[in-house]
Parts: sequence; C-alpha cells; structure tokens
Amino acid sequence: MSRSINYASSPLLASKTPVWRSKFIVFGLALAFAGLAGRAAYVQVIGNDFFQRQGEVRFARTLELPANRGRVLDRNGLILASSVVAQSIWAIPEDVDKNHPKLRELARLLDMPLAELRKRLADNDKTFVWVKRQVDEPVAQKITALGIKGIYQRREYKRQYPEGEATAHVVGFTNVEDRGQEGVELAFQSQLAGKAGSRRVIKDRLGRVVEDVQDVVPPVDGPDLSLSIDSKVQYFAWQKLRQAVLQHKAKAGSVIVLDTRTGEVLALANYPSYDPNQRRNLSGEQLRNRVLTDTFEPGSTMKPFIAALALDKGLVRPNTPIQTAPGRIVIGGSTIRDTHPKDVLTVSEVIQKSSNVGTVKMAMQMSPREMWEMYAQVGFGQKPQVPFPGAVAGRLRPYKSWRPIEQATMSYGYGLSVSLYQLAQAYTIFAREGELIPLTLLKSDTPAQGVRVFSAQNARAVRDMLGLVTKPGGSATRAQTMGYSVGGKTGTARKQEGNGYAEGKYRGFFVGMAPIEQPRIIVAVSIDEPSEGGFYGGLVAAPVFSETVQETLRILGVQPDMNVKPQIFGEPVEETF
Repeated sequence: MSRSINYASSPLLASKTPVWRSKFIVFGLALAFAGLAGRAAYVQVIGNDFFQRQGEVRFARTLELPANRGRVLDRNGLILASSVVAQSIWAIPEDVDKNHPKLRELARLLDMPLAELRKRLADNDKTFVWVKRQVDEPVAQKITALGIKGIYQRREYKRQYPEGEATAHVVGFTNVEDRGQEGVELAFQSQLAGKAGSRRVIKDRLGRVVEDVQDVVPPVDGPDLSLSIDSKVQYFAWQKLRQAVLQHKAKAGSVIVLDTRTGEVLALANYPSYDPNQRRNLSGEQLRNRVLTDTFEPGSTMKPFIAALALDKGLVRPNTPIQTAPGRIVIGGSTIRDTHPKDVLTVSEVIQKSSNVGTVKMAMQMSPREMWEMYAQVGFGQKPQVPFPGAVAGRLRPYKSWRPIEQATMSYGYGLSVSLYQLAQAYTIFAREGELIPLTLLKSDTPAQGVRVFSAQNARAVRDMLGLVTKPGGSATRAQTMGYSVGGKTGTARKQEGNGYAEGKYRGFFVGMAPIEQPRIIVAVSIDEPSEGGFYGGLVAAPVFSETVQETLRILGVQPDMNVKPQIFGEPVEETF
C-alpha cells in the first residue's frame, strides 16, 4: 500500500506548478533562441552590407598609388622639370613614446623644433598625422635607422627644376600634392599629372597591411611635355637681362625671343626671378611673369605700325617728305613736341629719328576707325591665345570715344597699353612680310600660318626703316650685332601713377629682329625704372637685344650676313617720347 510522503510541513511549499506553465517557458526560450539564430543568419548571410561597410571603415583602406608626373623638356630634350622619389613621414600618435630619447634626433633630421614635433604627436585620438612631407632619400634612411615605434614613411614624388631661376617663370612649380601652381606646370596640369592607381587593402590597428581585397589598379604616368624653349637661349637671355637690371639699378626687366618661322617662343625670362626648388619666402614681385602680366604704354614702338598703315592706304611712300619744323604741333590746345627738332624728314627718317611730329601728321590723315581696326588686328586690346595663367589683354579704347589729341598720342604709343608678349607678336608682321603669326610654347616643326595685315611690299619697306634705326644717325646704334644685320625700334615711356605720370620713372624697351633681310628671330626687351646710366630704350634695352641676338643666331646655326664688324659712331640719337 502506497503512502504519500510529505517533504514539507508547509502547505505553501507543497503547492503544485501547472504543466502548461513549464511548457510555455520552455517554448518561449526556444523561440528566443530561434530568433537569435535567425538574426545571426540574417546578419551573416542576407543583410550583411551595413556591417561589412562598418568593418571596412575600421580596417579596409584604399591606398592611392601616385602616378609619376610627366617631365618638362626643352626643344632639345634637356630636362626642365622632373619628379624624383621622396619619402613622406607620418605617425600614429598614440603609438609614439613622447619621451623617446631619439625624438630630438628625429626633429633635427626633419629640420623642425622639438616642440613642434611634440605638438604634432600630441593628439592620441588620431590614427594618422603627417609629420613632414617629401624629405630627401638620405634623410629618410636615417629616420628609418632610428627605429622609433609609431613613425612610418610613405613613398611620394618630389619635383625638381635643374635650370633654377633662369626658367622659373616659364616652367613654374607644383605644390606638395604635386599639382601645378604656376607656369607650364599649371597650364598643362591635366596633361602632366597622369592618372593615379589604387590598392584596396585590410590594415591592422598598427596600420600594417594584412591583405589585398581587390586587384591592384596600376598608375598611368603622365607623358613628357616638350616646350619650344631652348634652354641655352633662355639662360643666356636671362643672364644678360639680369646684368642690365643690376647695372642700371632698375626695378625689373623682361625679355622674350621668338622664332619667326614657327612662332615658337625660344626664351621668356624675367628679373627678379626665384628658385623653384626653394620656395619658402616667395614674394609677388618674384612670381610675376612680367612678359605676360605687366602692361605699359608702348611709346615709339607704335610708330612703325602707323607708317605701315599710311603706306597701305596710299597716303605716303618711304621717301615722302614731311615737314616737322619747328619740332612741335598743336592739336586741340595740346602741344606735341620732338626732343630734337628737325626740318623736313622723309617717312623713313621719321622712323629712324623717332619723330613724334612726323608720326602724328601721318596719323591725322587717317580716321580713328582705321587706326583702331589696325591696332585690334595686330592683337592689341585682346587677351593673347596662350595657355599661361595671368596673361592680360591690355587696353585699347573704342575709337568712337577718341578725341583728336587722343588719336594723335595713340599714334606714338600713349593712351593704350600692351604687354611685352603682345608687342613681340605684333612685330612678326614686319618679319613675316605683313602676316601676323600665332605664337606657341610647345615645340613645333611646322611653319606658322599667319593672317595678313599689311601688304608684303609695305611690310618690307617698314622693315628697311627699322634697319635704319640701328645704323649711325638712328636711335638704337647700341643694338648693332657683330656679323648680323639687325633692325628694330626703341621705346621710352613715362610710368603712370594715379591719374598722371610719375616724375622720374620710365620704362625703356626695344623690339627688333635679325637678320634684317630675312628675319629668323624677334627679340623684345623691357627695362622697368632704370635709375643709373640713362633711361632711354636705346641705352638700357638695346644692348641686351644685341647680345641676345648674336648668341641666339649662333645657337640656331644662322650664318652671318655681314662681312665686317659694324662701327658705331658716337652716341645714339635720343628718341622722342
């Protein structure tokens, strides 16, 4: 007979739990585990995009594989700009021992104060900081030898410019990110830069690459760029310009050399210049490419254009006499004077002697519209078609607003403004038998196709007049060159300040070509604010022209066309301005 056994004396403890409650709890727990298993399956298999992205953010990195920037070469293949390997130093601040005994040596190698180095390494919340970009390879090797934990290196490219100051305003430079900032480096940025590659990797906490997760996309290096510049001509022109600026204690100077066959710019230099390899303390004065950015009133260099237009209109011939006595002319109540009054001058002598009165008398036979159209046709008042940053258009006011006195002054170069680049290009008209040709900074072996402005006969006639300017009795005898015939025009202009002209501040310039019978080159020189040894273009700019022409033609292999050394008699005639 079975007997019930009481395990507790209290009736409360002896109460029975219903079976359904136990089953419900077990079912609930099973359902919860099933939900967790389903959620795990969803996260791992179906809806894992979000979590993969979050994981990649923390551990996956896309490394840029920099492309090697294309080289900049001169017309003969000489390197003007190239890229070399340079290591950049970076760090993980939290991994660097701030009291490491070799930190002082690291700061010395990086050429920075120890306090600045510690400041860059102070933020432990960052996992990446640049310490210094683009250090030389020997320095990078010494930093590696220090063995400081948390200090790493990244391979980059650094730009070098072997020709330094001589080509600085042509080539320009790049910034630390290898992007062009000035000159050709900026103008042809997209062409030189190439296309960077990429590498998708997984990194650990210390920044070490664990594995590649995608195929590597290799970088595409930028192509080389061949300029029209001849580095020998460039250096020689820059050197002679520098000497002239220092000799005359001038503010600045510029020179440009053109090939009349192809329109190539063989040299373009300014002084003061700068070293593109050392750019810590650059000023705006150093960076300005004055050939393209500075404008000035061209003065007497405009007179040949007026003579050519008068010839084209049939108003005069080269031997037509013009009465210039008593050396002055009154127009609209204003008096225009010649520095050295003459009596009767032919048109050729007007250009040779640089007579304002003779030029004005030719100009006043024309309408303002005819003069304006001619000036516009040769490129004045229009931005040059050159990919250089900062190229200016100059100033040429609409002819409808010209007063008689303004028409008169514009005939000898006052009341309008041009750049030296525009002026040099305009003179291709006389070198190319009346055609204006486009200029290029890129190497070209194709003869340039020009646009006709004057007839070939009249262009040659004016070119003969330009040849007289450099002969005895002309205003630029110092432009004569040993072995080569030359021709050109001097110019001297007062500098504008505010609403008037500055006292004692001038700009002297000279534009010419050689050999005069069949011109191969055009050289334009400008000296800004000479303060010693004169200020006339024939005194300060013509000698630079002479030396540059002689060396350039020798480099180009042009045979001399004169058998005797030219003799300079006395001082050049002071030009009227």
